[in-house]
Amino acid sequence: MVKVEELVISRSQNKCELCGSPQGISMYDVPPKSVRSQNNCIMVCGKCHAQIEKREEPDSKHLQFLTASMWSEVPGIQIVSWRLLNRLRHEAWAFDSLDMLYLDDQTLEWAKATGDHLGDATADLHKDAFGNVLTTGDTVLITQSLNVKGASVNAKVGTQVKNIRLVPDNPGQIEGKIEGQLIVILTKYVRKQNV
Repeated sequence: MVKVEELVISRSQNKCELCGSPQGISMYDVPPKSVRSQNNCIMVCGKCHAQIEKREEPDSKHLQFLTASMWSEVPGIQIVSWRLLNRLRHEAWAFDSLDMLYLDDQTLEWAKATGDHLGDATADLHKDAFGNVLTTGDTVLITQSLNVKGASVNAKVGTQVKNIRLVPDNPGQIEGKIEGQLIVILTKYVRKQNV
């Protein structure tokens, strides 16, 4: 029996099924399906994956490929295209594309299931006090003396926190170790080092 991964890789011809880039492609399972199939898995490049997951600011210029990918016969590609177009519906080209795109009732229900279409393209990025995007592994400096609740640690201005981790689902918080203790730090009190 042929594996889903092999079928999807063969279908994609080792390219992103959204923008066509051959760089850094990987399998993406289109939520909220629970069983993997070639209809709900697509190959995407790193840039498209970051756009889908809202891990970087929306890149309307890059996402212009949606005017072509929306015509795919693969439901997963149609759904991701529809969701991304909905995020950009304030732009004329995306609005016009959505107006032309037809999804059957079952596919449309699947596309709406995550509620992603209700929001806009705003990415919920972890940013420091100066607007610099933070990523896991960064080093930050504390910009204001902080008393840490439930710990004997006092984080002073200028304290360096290495190898931070982003708190999932809360772009206003990161985790880092100060004096050997793992603490949660508000991003508004840090500055990314070496920016």
